[in-house]
Amino acid sequence: MSTTRIEVKDLVVRYGDAVAVNGVSFTVGSGEHLTLLGPSGCGKTTTLRAIAGLEQPSAGSIYIEGQAMYDAAARRNVTAEQRGVSMVFQSYAVWPHMTVFDNVAYGLRVRKKSAADIKAAVERALDLVQMRHLADRGASKLSGGQQQRVALARAIAFSPTVVLFDEPLSNLDAKLRAEMRVELRELQRRLDITSVYVTHDQEEALAISDRVIVMNVGVIEQIGAPQEIYNRPSSRFVADFVGSANLIKGKVTSPGTFEAEGGTILKTVGGTSGNEVAVRTAYIDLVPQPGDNQLPGTVRQRMFHGDFVQYIVECACGRVIVRRPPVNLLDEGAPVTLSFSPEHTVLLQG
Repeated sequence: MSTTRIEVKDLVVRYGDAVAVNGVSFTVGSGEHLTLLGPSGCGKTTTLRAIAGLEQPSAGSIYIEGQAMYDAAARRNVTAEQRGVSMVFQSYAVWPHMTVFDNVAYGLRVRKKSAADIKAAVERALDLVQMRHLADRGASKLSGGQQQRVALARAIAFSPTVVLFDEPLSNLDAKLRAEMRVELRELQRRLDITSVYVTHDQEEALAISDRVIVMNVGVIEQIGAPQEIYNRPSSRFVADFVGSANLIKGKVTSPGTFEAEGGTILKTVGGTSGNEVAVRTAYIDLVPQPGDNQLPGTVRQRMFHGDFVQYIVECACGRVIVRRPPVNLLDEGAPVTLSFSPEHTVLLQG
């Protein structure tokens, strides 16, 4: 990933007086799968569409393969069809009146490739998404998952420099979405394609990405590997939006030491100032463990979720949510001591 394929610098996109993207900068390395993650209206899809050439920015620059696709200072704006990128949409955008083969071949025909080249490229793309046996079937007769595979095959058929994904799995049911994540990740690795992926699904972002950019109200909150985003959130927004975390209020008494509301002293990692720490619900034990950060409390509520049990525990610092495997269940009203390590007690900025 040493070679930069995409560079976005100080990108601004406005709709009238509203600023949808406000000074966003990042790079995408060769072969990297980068995800833009955030809630609706945070600017992630607008950023993706600006890279594709489907949105007109107001300021900044976008470079692909070292070539300026958009540069406000130079007054340069390359059209979408000349940028060498391919896009997979949330709605699939599959032509219902065409066969699977013709859908995948469409972009190649527009580029005036020979019939032999088109046949070879389409068959290769359909093989990659395991759809070659359905090449002659009408697209209107396909399931949602099959249509998404056709859209993906069409996107990779002409070997684009970059593939952009705009929430491509959001219309699928939960089980198929999980299966497609695995297939998409494997395909991305096999082809070594550079891709930018937009989603509001935190689980999806963590599962398939090399790096994640968390966005909020048009700006970047944090950039990092999935494990870094999850284990070391830099702000309250990231801690609250990505994964399930307890936000405990209090004050820093010395570097690495935090006094929670109620008087409990916690050892922390992170910065040296702030009035909240984040503790992931999955990192809390329900029995005392040797070491720091012990919180006595009472189980107020127990909820069975299948793969895990969620407990709401009343402590001196407030209510703490704990998720544990569904074994050795605790009753509501039971006294309990919560334990979590300092490395999982992250002091938040601000």
